[in-house]
Amino acid sequence: MVPKRLLTAQELAGVLGLSVETIWRYTREKRIPHIELGPKQYRYVETDVLDTLNRRSGSYQVQEVQADCVVRRKLTYEDYAKLPNVAGYTLQLIDGLIIREPGPSVLHQRVSGRLESVLRDYFQECDPRGEVFDAPLDLQLDEHTVVQPDLFYFPGTKQVSEAPIDILPDLVVEIVSPSTARTDRTRKFHSYQRAGVPHYWIVDPSDCIIQCYQLRDRHYAKVASFNEGTFTHPKFPGLVFSVEALFAPTV
Repeated sequence: MVPKRLLTAQELAGVLGLSVETIWRYTREKRIPHIELGPKQYRYVETDVLDTLNRRSGSYQVQEVQADCVVRRKLTYEDYAKLPNVAGYTLQLIDGLIIREPGPSVLHQRVSGRLESVLRDYFQECDPRGEVFDAPLDLQLDEHTVVQPDLFYFPGTKQVSEAPIDILPDLVVEIVSPSTARTDRTRKFHSYQRAGVPHYWIVDPSDCIIQCYQLRDRHYAKVASFNEGTFTHPKFPGLVFSVEALFAPTV
């Protein structure tokens, strides 16, 4: 078992895309798990913090405190569709806000490609009419949310239309990059949960971990987590692959 790396408040702030002051405030209020090494010397385990935040109710649990609140119109798909492409970046619409992030890295694409191949082979056997798609392809979850999942699967019972696809996939997989961690673990987590996507997997190549969530009573519950050994899933019988091979640095 790989030991969990302890993060400083500054490192955790970078992962969540928040200020250090906000991390300290949540620490003082005991809203996130932490380890106290000494007086005012705190360390954090990223997965423990994220699991705690994801169990909280509400559309978005960690928020910066701002002195003034400016109400802006929520953007729609029509607004999103008018935006020009920006070289080196991906654009998505989440809860009416445009999210711009750097394009994927080589490591991200390597892991995504391997997992896509595994999923295509698996569903070809158990659901030949099903389809596995990859980014960039617009998936519209509601009027104000259009995302581009790294990988997503539709069973053969669902008829996929032209983009933006407006029906829900049965499985969404996001491959985490340092620049997308906050979006994948919080914003998208709650968007997929709210929309009712049955299965959401978060794959982190940096920490070599796969976290699998399943919708239960309209909330995601973690049903499996792997950072070594053989991947198996209670709802996808026969889907078996090596976790080490998925995250291997070279072919």
